[in-house]
Amino acid sequence: MDVLNRIPVREQDPKVRATNFEEVCLGYNKEEAMNEASRCINCKNAQCVKGCPVSIRIPDFVAQVKEGNIEEAYQIISESSALPAVCGRVCPQESQCEGKCIRGIKGDPISIGKLERFVADYASEHGIKPIPAKEKNGHKVAVIGSGPAGLTCAGDLAKMGYDVTVFEALHQPGGVLVYGIPEFRLPKEKVVSKEIENVKELGVKIETDVVIGKSTTIDELIEEEGFEAVFIGSGAGLPKFMGIPGEQANGVFSANEYLTRSNLMKAFREDSATPIMRAKKVCVVGGGNVAMDAARTALRLGAEVHVVYRRSEEELPARVEEVHHAKEEGIIFDLLRNPVEILSDENGWVKGMRVIKMELGEPDESGRRRPVEVPGSEYEIECDAVIMALGTSPNPLISSTTAELEINRRKCIIADEECGKTTKEGVYAGGDAVTGAATVILAMGAGKAGAKGIDEYIKEHKQ
Repeated sequence: MDVLNRIPVREQDPKVRATNFEEVCLGYNKEEAMNEASRCINCKNAQCVKGCPVSIRIPDFVAQVKEGNIEEAYQIISESSALPAVCGRVCPQESQCEGKCIRGIKGDPISIGKLERFVADYASEHGIKPIPAKEKNGHKVAVIGSGPAGLTCAGDLAKMGYDVTVFEALHQPGGVLVYGIPEFRLPKEKVVSKEIENVKELGVKIETDVVIGKSTTIDELIEEEGFEAVFIGSGAGLPKFMGIPGEQANGVFSANEYLTRSNLMKAFREDSATPIMRAKKVCVVGGGNVAMDAARTALRLGAEVHVVYRRSEEELPARVEEVHHAKEEGIIFDLLRNPVEILSDENGWVKGMRVIKMELGEPDESGRRRPVEVPGSEYEIECDAVIMALGTSPNPLISSTTAELEINRRKCIIADEECGKTTKEGVYAGGDAVTGAATVILAMGAGKAGAKGIDEYIKEHKQ
């Protein structure tokens, strides 16, 4: 076997998948997974673990896959991760665990993400469950938000014996996993729903349609409902816009709205009660994973799609795999371009976008070269819909209705990175509500830190 090159993963043909919402990547079978796992050299000082925000014992689970012991591999992963089937699909492994893999110095790194996905899918198909939670310890904790941070925190606390209730604003649990990430990257019934069921089997209760700040407040949860600590994992769902002329035109979407309507409300279906606009030509502004998700969704709804991004391909923040898949499917990249105006017709509908060419100057505070306008280079792109994928910030509803909870100038909750402790006693926070929009796995890492912080707080103050 070629130990330098990873076992390729089967995928839907690009021309076929561009017309459907079925999962693009088909994953490994058992033989392929065992062969890929056998490429691991089982380092004594495993760097891959240092690159994992939730500290999965990667060499140990990979060694079990190599021997065909998939159930044991699953239990090893489950010690650290409540959502392995999710992480195996959407984690940026190339910049985390796989980015630090020693095998990658000469040859390809081990496909850690694809192996994690295989193990989680195998466990789901064979009815293998995580190790049960400890007996209840008599302490109640509330978790706000059922996205990756909230589910991770809730699962870890339940394993420690806490009585955990998760409050979710939407009608379905999962947070960004159900409203933000498309079906073709993360199947909802096959993956997300089953992982949430596993968390519930640990004893976690989930209440939907509860908007903290409206239905009830954090102060009321603590003072009236007997919760001894609260974790805020409410994410960052408030979309950002550019503030350019014409942004109020009909046919301008935030990526958040566009994806929520498609993913959560299934607006892509012909029989949808809330159908989404099927544009002929769409411009997606932005270069992150959300921009790729929006672009590839619009493509599947029948549009010619252009991604308009103000830097070059080298600076695209989206995962390399997502950019590769988008290109394979026929997405057009208009790079080093920045919108200056959205044009509309006499009825107020989008008819085009005026952009200006950019060139890269000196690096900015992020380390990326700063884009600079090229004078006199403006031109128009014809389109009938524009999707703004420029990031999101936390909704201020929770912070504005909670006494003593401080936020920073970006409206993010101020919390300790190590333990999630906020400025309000007994209240912890993590994920996008603290950092602004980031990755699923970083939110999970923050959820783990919050669970640990809450456990230490209750042991010190509530025993």
